Amino acid sequence: MDLGLTGTVALVSGAHRGTGSIIASMLAAEGARVAVHGPAQGDSDTVVHQIQNAGHEALSVWGDLTTDEGAHQAMAGTIENAAAPSILINNWGGVAPGRWADTKAETWHADYERNVLSMVRLSALASEHMKAEHFGRIVNLGTLGTVQPAARTPHYYAAKSALAAASASLARELGPHGITVNLVSPGLIRTDEVEAHFRTRAQRKGWGSDWPEIEKRAMEEMGGGNPSGRMSTREEVAAGVLFLASKPASHISGVNLRVDGGAGGLSL
Repeated sequence: MDLGLTGTVALVSGAHRGTGSIIASMLAAEGARVAVHGPAQGDSDTVVHQIQNAGHEALSVWGDLTTDEGAHQAMAGTIENAAAPSILINNWGGVAPGRWADTKAETWHADYERNVLSMVRLSALASEHMKAEHFGRIVNLGTLGTVQPAARTPHYYAAKSALAAASASLARELGPHGITVNLVSPGLIRTDEVEAHFRTRAQRKGWGSDWPEIEKRAMEEMGGGNPSGRMSTREEVAAGVLFLASKPASHISGVNLRVDGGAGGLSL
């Protein structure tokens, strides 16, 4: 399938590391010119060089998305060095540790800034240009915890739940302008950090060193895991993002695409 991404300009927030870097790399491999965002100058240079060395187009942009000034800076860098993005991937976010008993209001505010208002700021800026072209794709990164929150980090799950509601509302707002807005919600992703955590846990619990066995035990320990018995890969999450950003997905908007191996069950 031709995703129709050749020649498009895509801005991926928080693409300087982790899943965001994979999303940026896969968009570039499909022919998009990708603005790789990081919070500070130089953060995304390594990812940009990797994409360029693979023969694809990428540029580095930065800005603190918890401020209006930082969002404007990231958008201006994209426009000045490429063009106004027709694809916006709101991947940047984060979670502070904490539980109900010890999390202060400031932590709730900070997670809301990171996970909700960063999307609001960039989407407002990008959508003005998208409206002029009557075309655009906005894909936001959520979490399975929106519908299955844990007891820990309630501030994070509350913020991501707000992101889900905001995404659905924005899809209704921008639909008449030819712009789709969707949410991708992964379950547990096999990142280097997650794998290292569970390998350490496996050593303590005597699970052995074979990763498939460790992964199976880890998923079982997390309330039954999912029918696939494993974590999502970053590439699998990115594939969902790319499809929703593509031209063939032109009539898909306002959805919450769960990439979780079936952990969330089937919604009818």
